[in-house]
Formats: sequence, structure tokens, C-alpha cells
Amino acid sequence: MIYELLYPLTSDFGALNVLRYIPFRAIMATITAMIMCFVLAPWFIRELQKKQIGQVVRDEGPASHKIKAGTPTMGGALILVAVLIPTMLWADMKNSFVLATAVVTAGYGAIGYVDDRLKIQQRNSKGLAGRYKLLGQFVIGGGTIAFLFLNDTRMPATWVEMRTRLSVPFLAFSKVEVDLPVWAYIIFAVLVVVFMSNAVNLTDGLDGLAIGPVMINAGTYLIWAYIAGSVLFGRPIAEYLDIPGIPEMGELAVFGAAVIGAGIGFLWYNTYPAQVFMGDVGSLSLGGGLGMMAVLTKTELLSVLIGGIFFLEAASVITQVISFRLFGKRVFLMAPIHHHFEQKGWPEPRIIVRFWIISILLTLVALASLKLR
Repeated sequence: MIYELLYPLTSDFGALNVLRYIPFRAIMATITAMIMCFVLAPWFIRELQKKQIGQVVRDEGPASHKIKAGTPTMGGALILVAVLIPTMLWADMKNSFVLATAVVTAGYGAIGYVDDRLKIQQRNSKGLAGRYKLLGQFVIGGGTIAFLFLNDTRMPATWVEMRTRLSVPFLAFSKVEVDLPVWAYIIFAVLVVVFMSNAVNLTDGLDGLAIGPVMINAGTYLIWAYIAGSVLFGRPIAEYLDIPGIPEMGELAVFGAAVIGAGIGFLWYNTYPAQVFMGDVGSLSLGGGLGMMAVLTKTELLSVLIGGIFFLEAASVITQVISFRLFGKRVFLMAPIHHHFEQKGWPEPRIIVRFWIISILLTLVALASLKLR
């Protein structure tokens, strides 16, 4: 709204010309999101406590987690507000990429809210049935992505040309590519978004464990989006680096910056021992937003590396389920894998920080692919 209202006045007020620059608006989105969390979180946590909106701990979970029962949850609602409002204030909401990402983030947040609400009302950890949760994710993600990919007249011509091409990591986009039919790519893209959303949800099992890699991932996509949408000395940087890119991608950096700001503000209260948990309303929405950024910046395959922690957590659950059903044996002491290390006696803070370090390493390797091609 600030961008929409003030940018047209730049011809009359020269100082407003700074709104042209994505880095300035990204910084302002980060600051706005942080301030919102710092100001609203104490009141928000008190309200959750008054309404007895507390964490419901799984019976089959680690015994050490019993102490977490009753800790305020659904803190992700605050994250969601602190992401969407700064995005609306500082981003160009006419940009289809930003709008689509915001829609999926908000939609997945609504699904997470219903799930959390049912857990609290029913006093168990089951919540919304998995099939309904997935159905909602596929409908929202599929509808949004289909709208973007089937409306050729509303999207830049360059985007229409590259939209179904998969960029192979560490190899030149223009020389090594996989070009899918539109319908096949839409299915693939939706699977990426839904998988990322649920992978972040599975990672959210320790105090601050999920929000750290979420911010690291958002920062990586921020850098990628800005580079993909920038021009240097009259030549697109994406062309120089041989990565897919158009000017419209750059605006996604503002959304990524808002995620970082909201994440920092939330982590202040979510760090071990947590005063509030994000719940599914936070993890599903943030995962959906990251998945959309991966799809829209054409880093779908690279997201396996960027979001390596999330993929590891999801893979550990899938492996555990398959192994137990086929062979009656468990590969891990407990899944997701962070619980495996808890069972081995690792203190919770050690697991959290080491997972953050691994996430930083993986994203640095992913960013290195900008030149290693």
C-alpha cells in the first residue's frame, strides 16, 4: 500500500524515488515485520494463555516433550500477519508473482489454523484429517499455479517462454533443460509446493528448529529472486549467469525479506525454551510460501538442496513408514529425524543449532551454483 500510494508521487517528491529500489523496500519490509512481532507478541501470547490455547503433545512423542504441554501455540498466526502486511505495504501487489505467493501463504495458513483449532478443541494431536488437509493444499496451490500458468496474456512473454522449463542445478539453463508440457509442469509445481509445506510442518518439532531454516531459505530465495530480476550495465544479470530470470521476479525479494523479519521477531519468543509455538498455521503457510518462491524463481530442483533440512525430515518419515510396513523394522529410533537424535541423548539446543548450521552450508552450496555452471 505504501508503494502503491507513494510511488506515483515520485515525479513531485524526489525523495520518494527511493521506492523504486527493491533493496530499500526489502529492508523496510524486514524492519516492519520485526517491529510488528516485537510489539504484538507479548499481547498475543497473553491472549493465547487466557484462552488456554496450549500445545497438545503426542502420546507417542519423546517423553521429554511432556513438559511442553500447555505452552501457547498457534503463534504462526502472528508470523502470518507479520509476513503479509509488510508485503502488502512495501511490495508491488500488482505483481502476479507476489500476489500468487501471498495467496498460497494465506490459504495454507487458513488450513493450518483449522488443523490447530481442532487439535485444541478435541484435546488431541490429530486435528484435521490428513486427506482433507492435502485436499485443501492441492486445491489452493493448484488453482493459484494454474491461474499463473494458463493466463498467457497477463504474464510477461519471457515468462511464458520459460515457465515449463526446469533448470538443472550447476548446469547452464540455456543448454541443459527439461521442458515439460504445461499440464505436467503444473502437477509437478503443485507437488513441490505441497511437499515443501508439509516438510516444514514435519520439521517444526523443537523450539526454533523450523523457523531458523525457514529464514535461511527465505534469504536464499531473496538473493536469487533479486539477481534474477536485476539489470547491470544494461544487461540482465540472469542472462550473464545463464539462469532463468525476468524483471518481475525481483519483487519476490520483498516477500522473502518479510519472512526473514517475521522469523527473527518470532524467534525472540520461540527460542529454547519456547514461550510460544508456531503451530500448523505457521509451518504450513511458511512452507507453502517457500515452495511458491522455488517454483516462481525456477529453482524447483535446486530447492532439494536449499531446503535440504526439510527434505531430510520428510524423507526420514517416509523411510520410517515404508520400512516398518514392509519389513516391520524401524530405521530410526523415532521419526522425524530430529527425534532420532533426541532419543540418542542429544540436548535439544544442540540439535537445533546443528541443523541450522547444516541449512546454512546447503544454501551456500546452492548459491555457489550461480557461477558453477
